[in-house]
Amino acid sequence: MKIQLLKIAHARSGDKGDTANIGLIARKPEFYPVLVQEVTAERVKQHFTGICLGDVERYELPNLAALNFLLHESLGGGGTVSLKTDPQGKTLSSALLRMEIEVEEGLLS
Repeated sequence: MKIQLLKIAHARSGDKGDTANIGLIARKPEFYPVLVQEVTAERVKQHFTGICLGDVERYELPNLAALNFLLHESLGGGGTVSLKTDPQGKTLSSALLRMEIEVEEGLLS
């Protein structure tokens, strides 16, 4: 079945220059393997089409049941040079949590 990530994870995000940083943390340890399988760098890049113009890097943090993503070239040059009204990456975690993934029936029971 399809669910939004917010059902099994929470997230935090920030920025440094023109790179957004999103941490995706499993709500329960048993959700972490699902995140590893379903939330690839390629899928995150696709989810942020039109926002992330550069590469997406993914780092696995199994001891925290978390993934960390760096979205390069996604903030219009960064806070001091961007023409965007809010060039910061702080809202991107909420946007990632809206991404839909496939999970097995019964995962949420």
